[in-house]
Amino acid sequence: MTNTNTTAAPTKVITLGGGCFWCTEAVFVRVKGVQAVTSGYTNGHVLHPTYAQVCEGSTGHNEVVRVVYDPQVIGLRELLEIFFVIHDPTSLNRQGHDVGTQYRSGIYLSDEADREVAQQVLDEVNTALSGRVVTELQMLHNYADAEGYHQDYFERNPHLGYCAMVLAPKVQKFVQTFADKVKHG
Repeated sequence: MTNTNTTAAPTKVITLGGGCFWCTEAVFVRVKGVQAVTSGYTNGHVLHPTYAQVCEGSTGHNEVVRVVYDPQVIGLRELLEIFFVIHDPTSLNRQGHDVGTQYRSGIYLSDEADREVAQQVLDEVNTALSGRVVTELQMLHNYADAEGYHQDYFERNPHLGYCAMVLAPKVQKFVQTFADKVKHG
């Protein structure tokens, strides 16, 4: 008789806002140990906001990616180190040409137990950047998945101008900086 017990290893979740969610998703889907990445909106006051509402800047939401990962393969510290390299944590409410509170830098915790590691990494980055980091660290609340057409955006649209000019260089920076963390296959 074959053993069909396929208990999956426990996963963890971290939600990150680093500007446009297309950019952060394009990187994190390539990280070894990451099992799923979903673009969404969080920490605003409107239930189930639409992209149009979030872009208006009146809902309080941030564009984020929810990253589900295997902590046996990659730890929270390593994910946050990648996060801080692929976006500018010193730009208040903007990343490049994307401007508004929906593009703020943020770490949103699903588990209070992750706060210590997140705070430690945040403090280290802030020290390295002379106290200029504006990244918020909060518990996750009022999260909603973004509309379907936002999911896997770079994978489906690699030749669009924004993808070629903005996303592709971020992905390349990740691949060059964290070669040992790149998922293969």
